[in-house]
Amino acid sequence: MMMGGTKHPSAPLLSVEEVVVRFPMPQSIVSRLAGRPRLAVNALNGVNLAIHRGETVGIVGESGCGKSTLARCLVRLLDPDDGRVRFEGQDIGELRGSDRRAFNRRVQMIFQDPYSSLNPRMTVRQILGEALSVHKMRPRAEIPGRIAELLDLVRLPQDSAERYPHEFSGGQRQRIGIARALAVEPDVLVADELVSALDVSVQAQVVNLLLQLQEELHLTVVFVAHDLRLVRHISHRVAVMYLGKVIEIGPTEALFSAPRHPYTRALLDAAPELDPGRRTRTAAARGELPSPLDLPAGCLFNTRCPHVFERCFAERPLLTERTGDHRAACHLADFGTPAFEPRVRAVEPA
Repeated sequence: MMMGGTKHPSAPLLSVEEVVVRFPMPQSIVSRLAGRPRLAVNALNGVNLAIHRGETVGIVGESGCGKSTLARCLVRLLDPDDGRVRFEGQDIGELRGSDRRAFNRRVQMIFQDPYSSLNPRMTVRQILGEALSVHKMRPRAEIPGRIAELLDLVRLPQDSAERYPHEFSGGQRQRIGIARALAVEPDVLVADELVSALDVSVQAQVVNLLLQLQEELHLTVVFVAHDLRLVRHISHRVAVMYLGKVIEIGPTEALFSAPRHPYTRALLDAAPELDPGRRTRTAAARGELPSPLDLPAGCLFNTRCPHVFERCFAERPLLTERTGDHRAACHLADFGTPAFEPRVRAVEPA
């Protein structure tokens, strides 16, 4: 398990600044003629996040919280409606031509589904060779040797090069996907639900491989997942998302041992235990997730929070520092501290 975090340089490698993404809904002819405004899903609602060179940042939250949308913005598969994503200080939305190609090489995404992300008509040699030649990573004569190196890196046998994707298991296909991303020697890997399509028995092997590669190749990793145990195992820092916004971020062990936002506490309380005798049926939070078509005023979590009070309905909390590098967006500044618990008990009915 990773403990603590990395020392941060003054400038982040990758930064997200007030990023907003909306997906317009289809509009009926009747609504159009009536002049009704077009509804939109608010996928990201002013996300701020700084990712530093050499660290692994885990991004967690319930389904529909915006994790995958954020991942796609980081690699510019999606352009934000507002705000910006910067790589080495440069707004990636402004990159053109060779600068755009260089960014595409240096920030790589590994997709969730290894079954559909590999061309079934190409051998592993062709898949890796294509990545190497398109980006001119090696002279033609050196490509076979580099393919052999990549297979070694992801712990696949050398005879894998002549086989097709359908001849491999899910975990092996995901290793091929990792090798393809590594072929272009990226600085950043964005892993979107990397192991969620795999058997539980294989998940730890792939995550441990990613840990080894991160240390060996000095990679910066963004690890998007809903499994809190995996995120805790691999991440230096964790960002918790709710309704398209980061509501808590901090060093992994600090966040897991002393969460400073009620939603994070609810997520951790609901996380499944490996020990069958300690498993819980607790939901991540009471009530249903509000519609992203109509976000609550004030704090986004106010419809489900057991500690809600008047200010939560009137004012949206900012992501503010609590201790060290640990920040949370909650009006209860002492939530998660020993001082908070007596205050909660004091207001409970006798």
